[in-house]
Amino acid sequence: MGRRALRNIDTSLDLSRHLLSFDDFPQPWNSAAMFGRSAPLEVELGTGKGLFISTAAAACPQHNFLGIEVAARYARFAAAKLAKRKLSNGRVAHCDGLRVFRELLIDSSVRAVHIYFPDPWWKKRHHKRRVMTTAFVRDAERVLESNGRLHFWTDVKDYFDEALHVIAKATALAGPVPVAQRAAEHHLDYRTHFERRVRLNGKPVYRAEFQKLNGKTAKNAE
Repeated sequence: MGRRALRNIDTSLDLSRHLLSFDDFPQPWNSAAMFGRSAPLEVELGTGKGLFISTAAAACPQHNFLGIEVAARYARFAAAKLAKRKLSNGRVAHCDGLRVFRELLIDSSVRAVHIYFPDPWWKKRHHKRRVMTTAFVRDAERVLESNGRLHFWTDVKDYFDEALHVIAKATALAGPVPVAQRAAEHHLDYRTHFERRVRLNGKPVYRAEFQKLNGKTAKNAE
């Protein structure tokens, strides 16, 4: 299911506060410096058109939200959503999200990690490009605070099963806790635009949530 063309971005919007590159991140990592305040941080890997990050930032102003998107045009589009709504607690970075987790995010610094409908890389020889690898889930576990949560949704059953196996084998995260699917109440009652398309086409969405209990990780449990 390919992505649809994006609408034009309002050229009068100032994206300077909301659109970042890898080089714009504070090094060493300092979330408070990036947002201008200390607050719990939630990270979305793969923002797409930005429905989740803009909705979540508006609904939870006491948290900071960082979206990471490798496709430049989608990163700009998502940042424009934040700028249009004047959401100062949201940022979108155009860069490699795996690199951000691997090189920048420090231990126990993130309240929640959100991964919604990552590219399934259908061909078997391309499965190594999937996001939910052993290396990534260990990084996600490492950066989560005690009681922090990892949210993973996909419409691809074999990817879902594979990811749950990787998480169970490589981490000490508790779960999976199934996340119930319910009928949408209105046209914006979806976490992402891709979810909306999937559900309108009558296809299932596989959802799971994991929790880091008492700061426990697979590494320190060994």
